Amino acid sequence: MREDGARYLADALARGAVCALCETAPDAEIPHVLVPDCRLALAQLASAWYGEPAKRLTMIGVTGTNGKTTTAALIAQLLERTLRARVGVLGTVENRVGDAILPAERTTPGPLALHALLRRMVDAGCTHAVMEVSSHALVQRRTAGLTFDAAVFTNLTQDHLDYHGTMERYCDAKALLFRQCRAAAVNGDSRWAERVLAGADCPRLLYGQNLSNDLVGWQPRYFGDRVCFTVSDEEAHYAAELHIPGEFSLYNGLAALAAVRLLGVPLADAVRALGQCHGVRGRCEVVPTDTDYTVLIDYAHTPDGLKNILEAVCGFAENRVLLVFGCGGDRDRTKRARMGRIASALADLAVLTSDNPRTESSYAILHDVLAGMRGSATPFAVLENRREAIAYALNHAGRGDVVLLAGKGHETVQLVGTDAEPLDEREVVKKHLEQRRNHHADSAFCSFGLLDHGACGAVSDPVAAPPEGGAGDS
Repeated sequence: MREDGARYLADALARGAVCALCETAPDAEIPHVLVPDCRLALAQLASAWYGEPAKRLTMIGVTGTNGKTTTAALIAQLLERTLRARVGVLGTVENRVGDAILPAERTTPGPLALHALLRRMVDAGCTHAVMEVSSHALVQRRTAGLTFDAAVFTNLTQDHLDYHGTMERYCDAKALLFRQCRAAAVNGDSRWAERVLAGADCPRLLYGQNLSNDLVGWQPRYFGDRVCFTVSDEEAHYAAELHIPGEFSLYNGLAALAAVRLLGVPLADAVRALGQCHGVRGRCEVVPTDTDYTVLIDYAHTPDGLKNILEAVCGFAENRVLLVFGCGGDRDRTKRARMGRIASALADLAVLTSDNPRTESSYAILHDVLAGMRGSATPFAVLENRREAIAYALNHAGRGDVVLLAGKGHETVQLVGTDAEPLDEREVVKKHLEQRRNHHADSAFCSFGLLDHGACGAVSDPVAAPPEGGAGDS
């Protein structure tokens, strides 16, 4: 918590506030109610103010480091296709209420915004609500008072240690969701599964590739546009298909199947519907081009997320994998070198660039990532300007290559300082290819930014970076 709301009571009183909710008696002369936990009280009041809309919806919550957005989208599609349900979705990319698409400012809204959206869902005739639940939201009690009919755990890998401190505390934050649910679908292959379920007093269904799970995905076959596998429970085997490539898609598909099964959907019906489901914007998204190479956009911004998408792309790329990536500012610094090592190990060309530097120096972030790339034989380039980095990769792509733009995903802005500068990678790709066609641009590009592009990964000591600035939901 960065601010104490009590500091603003006088201003609130001047603006017409008639009562304050406080944990300690305020200095300002204002009627107040003392409570032991303001966050919990706010969540309860927000629910009451909007008529307790969650009680009129079947609530499904999805938590985990990676895969929340796609899993939530798949659950919604399965419910719509199998139960003909009207489903609202709250998440990182967008909020969907009935036929309306609303922008999402964070993965899980604060209590007032959350219950207002749930109210809109009820008014729009929704019967189900699927929402991503971040670790920040759970610790900050944004979802306090809600009871989830089904809760899903996708995985836990390094992220947001700047907030949680340790992986154990990060896990314990995720585990809070399973103390307010009626049934749990948990990735049984995760080493964190037991800790996540500690203290959870509800039926649970474990899914994964290990045969000890309740719902098993086995005999996977990976293609450039889909994954095929066999789904088994204690009763039968079913041939499944999901039109999103990669091993992570197998797990996301299993998570969605497990969730709807807990809600009473027959597995055979759910598997049949899974083959008709599609992915979401910014998650292994193919950018339409008229080139002889493929351009993908993916939100991978954690070490595990980057490793997963790179391994998936390496599995179907006909030729080289050209990666454009960076790391966010004011976030966990310890993951930067790890992501540099992963990029060097799995990409054929790594183009290091800026990704939401926020108030931190872009060059300081680049130096942190480069620490993990030293000594690698993988060719690389460093271009601080993300548009130039994308152009560089496109200009070096050839027949059968895959250009992977990692980190931004669905985002359409670049966070620099306190400003949000427009940057939609789809438009960047489109504009660059149009300019190249119109002007017959040469494919050779000069180097920009911090360093010249590395020859076979050999890199001299980086130049001194400017001093760093100051220090999201998951």
